[in-house]
Amino acid sequence: MTEITGNDRISEKTFVALGLFDGIHSGHRLILSQTFLDKELAPAVFTFRTESVRFKHGKPLEYICTNASKLEQMDAMGIKYAYSPDFDDVRELSGEEFVRDVLCGKMNAGAVVCGENFRFGKNAACGAEELEAFGKKYGFKVTVVRLSEDAFSSEKYRAMLREGRVDELYCGGNAYILSSQVVHGNRIGRTLDFPTINQHFAEGQLVPEHGVYHTHTLVGGKVYDSVTNVGVKPTVGENIKPLAETHIIGFSGDLYGSFVDVEFCRFIRGEKKFASLEELKKQISADIACVREQAEICR
Repeated sequence: MTEITGNDRISEKTFVALGLFDGIHSGHRLILSQTFLDKELAPAVFTFRTESVRFKHGKPLEYICTNASKLEQMDAMGIKYAYSPDFDDVRELSGEEFVRDVLCGKMNAGAVVCGENFRFGKNAACGAEELEAFGKKYGFKVTVVRLSEDAFSSEKYRAMLREGRVDELYCGGNAYILSSQVVHGNRIGRTLDFPTINQHFAEGQLVPEHGVYHTHTLVGGKVYDSVTNVGVKPTVGENIKPLAETHIIGFSGDLYGSFVDVEFCRFIRGEKKFASLEELKKQISADIACVREQAEICR
């Protein structure tokens, strides 16, 4: 996938999907899939750099996945071009300036698609109706995807993550994946004979319900069952920033500095402060045994 930056302009005609796409779920994939319907147009996406959007619908935004992660997923879908500027770089453009300078001038749009709630232009002044009018004026086709009330949405996704309902996401084809760099931790896991990888959540990124999860970790093209603790590790420290700590079953190796995908498939138990490290060690053994027993169910 080619990321458009600076003064770049796409030379071929494109079919552009519009949206924040902060978590690539089934609703987003429905919109993105429209860009492949016209074989004479190259599939493209206009989105904002996720981390630059601080508010959505007047409320602070806790985004689901980072910009790098969502672009990686779009690339895997086959999107050819993506333009993801900071929100502040385009927020002052009027609706018509956005259409003229960005969609037509920069992205060379022959067609665009958006959800029915998509807003654009300064102060979110324009919506689907205005986009259709601009399409007629500037010569591109507009498709508006209208979803039913019970359709999957980012708000539903966020609510389910906050409640730890990752099994429903996993079984429904919307598995939550944490894609983050492995960083150094306090190495407590190694002293307990359960080495782990540590991954931070980005600033502003939604942190799922604190607790222990059955996960799948992708390393070197192979998927391993794993046990992931999301939280602040109350047994071993204080004032720890929430992070994901994963023990990869059957794997031995150094992953520091690597970007690793951890897919969440089942909530096991809530986070708990143990009286001693020995008690914690026993519980980790039980969590691993639970994952081993349920591994086939979560495949």
